[in-house]
Amino acid sequence: MGKRILIIDDEELIVQSLVSLLNSQGYTVKIAKSGKEALKIIQDNNFDLIICDVRMPEMDGIETITKIRSYLKKAKKKNIPEVIITGYADVDKYEKAMELKVIDYLYKPFHSEDLLKVIRKVIK
Repeated sequence: MGKRILIIDDEELIVQSLVSLLNSQGYTVKIAKSGKEALKIIQDNNFDLIICDVRMPEMDGIETITKIRSYLKKAKKKNIPEVIITGYADVDKYEKAMELKVIDYLYKPFHSEDLLKVIRKVIK
């Protein structure tokens, strides 16, 4: 089985593009359309990487990652590296992501190869 990646994004076109790209590279992909859905998925699955959008309804990407990390710690599960993706230049969100020490912060639209380089660096 390929390495597992969780995509958390509410934009259908982005999700479809990422799934197609990652599947073509042999990764197994699961999708969450919201932070709340991601928290439920994390409870029953193990992942090697999370790719999370910043702007989402109800709970943004920063809050989602914070809550996922809290759950993993309480459940005594290993941390999952995260990559943040966003279509908006938001200095506050960028700074918060850097404080969380996420693996990378990519601005949409990004080149597929740039994302794959980041993924390959994390998932060996």
